[in-house]
Formats: sequence, C-alpha cells, structure tokens
Amino acid sequence: MVSGLSLARITVHSPHVATLAGWAHEAWGHLHPGRGRAAAIASLRAECGASGVPSVFAAMEDERPVGMASLVVDDMNDRASLTPWLASVYVLPEWRGRGVATALVRRVEDEARDHGHGLFYLYTPDQQSLYRRLGWQAVEEREYHGETVTIMRRTLTPAD
Repeated sequence: MVSGLSLARITVHSPHVATLAGWAHEAWGHLHPGRGRAAAIASLRAECGASGVPSVFAAMEDERPVGMASLVVDDMNDRASLTPWLASVYVLPEWRGRGVATALVRRVEDEARDHGHGLFYLYTPDQQSLYRRLGWQAVEEREYHGETVTIMRRTLTPAD
C-alpha cells in the first residue's frame, strides 16, 4: 500500500462516518431505492462493529479517509443465505491505482478469517477483474435493482 497511509477500524463515534456513508450513497445509492443520505449514515453507523461481522475500515492519510471497505452480514437482500459479505469498497479517485483497494480488501478478508469465516461474498457491477486478481471467483451474474452485477466468492484459508 502507499507509504504514509494506515488502515483504521471505524467506530460508531468516528467523525468520518458521515463522509464514508456519503461516498457509499453517491456510488451505490441507486441500489437502495428510497434510502436517503440520513438513512445511509445510520446504516453505516450500524456496520461499525468492534470486531468481526460487522466492521468498517478506512484507509487514512493522517486524519483524512481516502478509502473504505466493510464486512457485513448481508449486502444483497435476496441472498440472505450468503454471508458474510465484503461491501462498500471505495477509494477516492485521486488515490486509485496505488494499491489502496487491495489493502482494504485484504484487511476485511483478514477480519473475516480471524472470526472463523471460510467463505466470503461480494457483488460488483464493474470490478470483476480486480477481485479475480485478488483470488475471488464469479458465482453468478444477475440483475440487481436494475443493474447487472456479478456475485463473487472467496474461500479463506488459514494460510492466505
């Protein structure tokens, strides 16, 4: 990862919750019809667990977040049998291409593995190549709230 960045667990009381929720709302709000910005903030705050599922992490440049990723119980309301999920992987445009997303994904994978999860899921409309490069496999392509997405799975082993 880029020198000078750190990964931080985001807590319920973090001053960055509204910023991170705003990024997620702007990027993926269309996948949650009827949910406004305030509800997005409340939803992210509920994902700020102390460890395990749920958890939210941010890549930080000093005290400023530049990226985020979450570990959540359920990220697709009609696939409740699949759990847990990597969700909300977002990096500010000016920080993309520097390994920030990879570091965030690996941190969330470690969190899932450390809490006994052997399978892990995500869905993405357009980042399949990134996740394939990181060891994820496509499970299903489908329409979700009007967008074509790929559900992917990662098997987590103690040696990863």
